[in-house]
Amino acid sequence: MALRFIGKDPESPNTNSPTVWVDEADGSLVIQGWKLDDTATAEVNATAPIPEHETVLRIPARMAPYLKEAMGDG
Repeated sequence: MALRFIGKDPESPNTNSPTVWVDEADGSLVIQGWKLDDTATAEVNATAPIPEHETVLRIPARMAPYLKEAMGDG
């Protein structure tokens, strides 16, 4: 797996997250973000339970340009 760095949240107080990469091998997005709190997790699970092999995370809307770039729309 070769990850290509796309960008970090410019407003992150510690400049470590959220972050977006693209996996060059398969084109998938790799995203670092904040863990959901129990309330948000319960709301997600009410719609579609989160399988043990998956996770859900939160990123701010201001990260949309990085997601667009990662998908080739930037």
